[in-house]
Amino acid sequence: MRIKPSAPAVVELFQRLLADVSGESRIMFGCPSGFLGGNLFTGVFQSRLFVRLAEPDRAKLLAQEGAQAFDPMGGRPMKEYVVVPDAWLEGDADDVLGNWIAKAATYARTLPPKGLRRASSKKTGMRRAGSK
Repeated sequence: MRIKPSAPAVVELFQRLLADVSGESRIMFGCPSGFLGGNLFTGVFQSRLFVRLAEPDRAKLLAQEGAQAFDPMGGRPMKEYVVVPDAWLEGDADDVLGNWIAKAATYARTLPPKGLRRASSKKTGMRRAGSK
């Protein structure tokens, strides 16, 4: 599947809102994404913006017209992630979007930080102690 580039206006909006919550910007799926403590909590995919939320907030956002589960590859939605309504990206909804990104950042701060991952034994060809 070929991923379409993100619309510059959406990327600019995302970067502005990410700065308000002090998130770290990285590239994921070829698009800008926000991380806190090594955890992905928001991002742009093609020309859509998604957030990672705790269950109560996730249910509230999914109840909004145009919001949907984040399913970047089709058929395997990412748990805890919701795409915000496209209409919010086109209008004067910076406050609404900023509020949802702030909720996502708050949730990300409750998650255990991700450290450096150790190479798996399959990739390195090494065996674990006690394995044959």
